[in-house]
Amino acid sequence: MSYLEATNDLYREAALTPDVGLCCTTNPIWELPGLKIPKIMQEMNYGCGSTVHARDLSNNPKMLYVGVGGGMELLQFSYFNRQKGGVVGVDVVDEMLEASRNNFKIAEAENDWFKSDFVELRKGDALNLPIEDNTIDVAAQNCLFNIFKEEDLKRAIEEMYRVLKPHGKLVMSDPTCEQEMNDTLRNDDRLRALCLSGSLPIEQYVKALTDVGFGTIEIRARKPYRILDPKNYPTDELIYIESIEVAAIKDPMPEDGPCVFTGKAAIYFGNEDYFDDNKGHVLLKNQPLAVCDKTAGALGSLGRDDIFISESTFHYDGGGCC
Repeated sequence: MSYLEATNDLYREAALTPDVGLCCTTNPIWELPGLKIPKIMQEMNYGCGSTVHARDLSNNPKMLYVGVGGGMELLQFSYFNRQKGGVVGVDVVDEMLEASRNNFKIAEAENDWFKSDFVELRKGDALNLPIEDNTIDVAAQNCLFNIFKEEDLKRAIEEMYRVLKPHGKLVMSDPTCEQEMNDTLRNDDRLRALCLSGSLPIEQYVKALTDVGFGTIEIRARKPYRILDPKNYPTDELIYIESIEVAAIKDPMPEDGPCVFTGKAAIYFGNEDYFDDNKGHVLLKNQPLAVCDKTAGALGSLGRDDIFISESTFHYDGGGCC
């Protein structure tokens, strides 16, 4: 049995018998006017963060969500669209698709604005999406891509890139880990399916996105997630895993490389009203400006004593230099 078959079996069981906290921490249950998340959706909440951000969802975007879970994020996405087929959910596990269909009926009874046909569910594989090229404004996955091994991860990202419109966004939440994991952990199919042993370092995770062609990367959140300890896992040391929320934007790749926002800011505090580097970056006096890592490096290399560059906060909420 391949690791992907083991993963499908695990989530087939989770669809038939909901398992609270099966693999992940609980997603945010958004408190939005008129939105009620059915209890069953919360119990089948198999994500490690959120991919639902209001600023991504203006003007009725066409949305894709891969790995439907109990349908909670699909319902949340529908809140911002409210059109027939405005959100497409794709999953390879028949039982999970059926569970989501049933959950949408409950959501329809509990939310007077929601109609089940706002969401179109399709049987499909993340490695071969049943979606046409350049048709999606916002694509999302939550705690799925970390399961994939290297070549499958590359294929899954390529598929998301293919279906997105120019300047479309891929919004993701996945576990990451900066420590080295031993081969026993890496090759344990169940631990990989449980969103643990497939966790990559952030730099490697970002590289996988930019290698496919995404020109802008936003790291929006970085939070504590899990501990793998020697008493319960095949490891000689404590391994700390975090969850990360990222948006990858299908912007053209700049000639000097991608713009990666890791939460750095530049502050000019000199004698003039502003500082202009003549490369498109204007720093107003005493006004923090979010900058990508590339711009932070360029400003730092100027050697000025009136520009402060912060460390990465791994939190980014828009605006900035690019």
